[in-house]
Amino acid sequence: MKVRLVQQGVFTQIEDPAEALVQPANGFYWIDASPEELETLQPLFHLHELAVEDVMQEEEQRPKLEIHEGHYFIVVNSIRFDDEEFFFRAVNMFLGKHFIITVTRQKVNELRAVKPLLWEEEVNSPDQFLYHLVDRIVDNYFSVADRIEDKIEKLEEDILRHTKKSHLNEIIGLRSEILYLKKVLGPQKEVIGMLARKELRLIDGTLQKYFADMHENALKVTESFDTFRDLMGNLREAYQSSIASRANEIMRVFTAVTTIFIPLTFITGIYGMNLLNLPGEKNPHFAVILIVTMTLLAVGMFFYFRKREWL
Repeated sequence: MKVRLVQQGVFTQIEDPAEALVQPANGFYWIDASPEELETLQPLFHLHELAVEDVMQEEEQRPKLEIHEGHYFIVVNSIRFDDEEFFFRAVNMFLGKHFIITVTRQKVNELRAVKPLLWEEEVNSPDQFLYHLVDRIVDNYFSVADRIEDKIEKLEEDILRHTKKSHLNEIIGLRSEILYLKKVLGPQKEVIGMLARKELRLIDGTLQKYFADMHENALKVTESFDTFRDLMGNLREAYQSSIASRANEIMRVFTAVTTIFIPLTFITGIYGMNLLNLPGEKNPHFAVILIVTMTLLAVGMFFYFRKREWL
């Protein structure tokens, strides 16, 4: 557990969490804790037992905003995109008048990234801290959306160049991930909308316009994922069309080869029968003549098919 007194963006380490119970003359307290350490903080800050239970028992939570006496319980989901996989990290926050408690199970990059931003912006209140942290989380969704777009473009290029069976699995997997991301973004967008529109006693009214701008960004991200979902449908159609086109191409080649061999089979069939007085059979060079004739016939048919673009 780390307890910090934040004054104009400057951090001062505090050893005893109980010191954060008293409102400082300037600034606010930021307490970064694990779910296990939250049990120690609950009686000190009178955190609602249901909110604490959600943090303790649920690793993945739906984004939400709960208003309790003396504090708010806010959950947003951070996202990581490592090794072609998506990972969600729930960021649980208890917002009070002079404190904010952040609780995470795993490391969240946005918590580290927000520290220099607090100093640059000279943040001096917990609601400002909340805004900057959630804003970083929403901005990260844009980065993930860009990487997904690049992945879709690369997959489309691979399908158009040379279609493989593995591409179908990639399409299905990526589409499932996009739908899951969209499912998570929906509630998160609603939470940001509540921060922008709802009258909240612990959040300064001047921040509402900033939360409104953040809500607009969240809408843009959601619309991007709607577009990605449609693109995945188009990719699947392109894959199926490519597979069908390759099958038709293969059948066309097989048909042309079969057609070439029909007259050759006819000739060998006739001269393979034990019949007498067949044309040219008494000629000592007949075998050579027959092979040359069949070869010329096959080559002639091949170039005829090429000229007609059947091969």
